[in-house]
Amino acid sequence: MNILSIQSHVTFGHVGNSAAVFPLQRAGHEVWPIHTVNFSNHTGYGDWGGPMIPAEEVTAIVDGIEKRGAFPRIDAILSGYQGGPDIAGAIVDAVNRIKAVNPSALYACDPVMGNAKSGCFVSDEIPPLLRDKVVPVADIITPNQFELGYLTDSEVGTLEQTLAAVKRAQEIGPKTVLVTSVQRPETGEDEIEMLAVDGERAFLVTTPKLPFKRNGSGDVTASLFTGHYVETHDAKEALKRTASSVFDLLQNTYEADSQELLLIESQDAFAHPQLQFQVEEL
Repeated sequence: MNILSIQSHVTFGHVGNSAAVFPLQRAGHEVWPIHTVNFSNHTGYGDWGGPMIPAEEVTAIVDGIEKRGAFPRIDAILSGYQGGPDIAGAIVDAVNRIKAVNPSALYACDPVMGNAKSGCFVSDEIPPLLRDKVVPVADIITPNQFELGYLTDSEVGTLEQTLAAVKRAQEIGPKTVLVTSVQRPETGEDEIEMLAVDGERAFLVTTPKLPFKRNGSGDVTASLFTGHYVETHDAKEALKRTASSVFDLLQNTYEADSQELLLIESQDAFAHPQLQFQVEEL
């Protein structure tokens, strides 16, 4: 599969394309990255160096890819953290142009905005753009539970509420929704869930919840799910593989007490997922 990945880039550590490209490659995909920022490190450190990439420069790279006659070869477009508000238009333009040539290409949007613990950590302009302009043209979205609630203006505390919010999201545009970091009253304190809904079918997987968080884990999750789904068109299989790989990555990172995701050390988990977690169809 050939995946065009339009995301942030950092030199030190692993978020955005720096988290997405290598796992996808180890899973067997060709990845063409376009960066929306070129930072020294992720912004969670409190300071960083490097520029945000203007939308016209993103479009210029897309133009160059088009001149190579590559649009028909693109199986999926993946986007994540978008940096400036102008990037949304560049991404939507790229998606529309690629789909005009290659209607079978899928667009997967990770609508990065924030989380329940920290709230929104992007510019105030970004969430409305994602909701109103970007998500409606997506085939797949991969929000966490907090982001799903924002996109659909919904309560998402229970499984029923989360499923109802997914249905509202599907009415906006995407057929396939992966909800990460699902927690509900029935969830054990040492557990966390992911929910994948593809059309009318819904699947849930439960994994152990490790007592820490590392930036970039959502980017790895979105990228692997996209790659597996585009390859198999099977949401259950994509969810099973993704849950396995991401848990092993996080466990390795936790046991090493690393401040950044141990992507290289965990590469076998991307190439050969253990498939150690059962996926339940709801």
